[in-house]
Amino acid sequence: MDFLEPIYLHQLLDGMLTTVQLFLVAWVMAFTIAVLLVVIRTTDWAPCRWFVDAYVEYHRNVPLLVQVLFWYFGMPELLPEGVRDWLYEHNAELSLAAIALALGSAAYIAEDIRSGLRSIPGTQFESARALGCSYLQCMRFVIVPQALRAAIPPLIGRALLLFKNTSVAMAIGVVELTYQAREIENETYRTFTTFGIATAMYLLGSFCIMFIGSHIYARYVPGRRSRHA
Repeated sequence: MDFLEPIYLHQLLDGMLTTVQLFLVAWVMAFTIAVLLVVIRTTDWAPCRWFVDAYVEYHRNVPLLVQVLFWYFGMPELLPEGVRDWLYEHNAELSLAAIALALGSAAYIAEDIRSGLRSIPGTQFESARALGCSYLQCMRFVIVPQALRAAIPPLIGRALLLFKNTSVAMAIGVVELTYQAREIENETYRTFTTFGIATAMYLLGSFCIMFIGSHIYARYVPGRRSRHA
């Protein structure tokens, strides 16, 4: 059976670590942005809703690869020269890829949280306001936590999709798992072995996300633990 040399396995492991790093950074950013978008969208000020609608429509209708290429080749040209030079000296590929992935994923995550928000009776918001809570306090302590619990299943799916979409960063030179697999295949011509190992690594990462997601779902979704007791 054909096995890769240790040096190539080490390259794939390095690529996997970069993939995980890119995924975690992009997920934290995407989730934070999505929550902010949901809160902004629930305000009574129409321009805020229009802004969020435009944001969501743009990122849902423009291919992710185009967004990544735009952030890497287009956005730095709008920055001051000093900032641009600093960015290129500090792993601009990874940083800009994380931003592009986060912004694109945030649009979908915001819609998932918004769906969870719709499942919450409006009387809860009114009750919180009657108790003296401000708008932000109502959203922070009453509405958003319940919306997040209701949105856990689709959020797990978004996390899986984001993990797989990190491979798009290969297009701008991020040395993640797919990039390393392609480089090794070009050097060794062991296509089946190289991409077979890379596939197994992606599957392992996906199973880890699903495992963590199942525990979060069992812990925080109302009635879940009682049905399995």
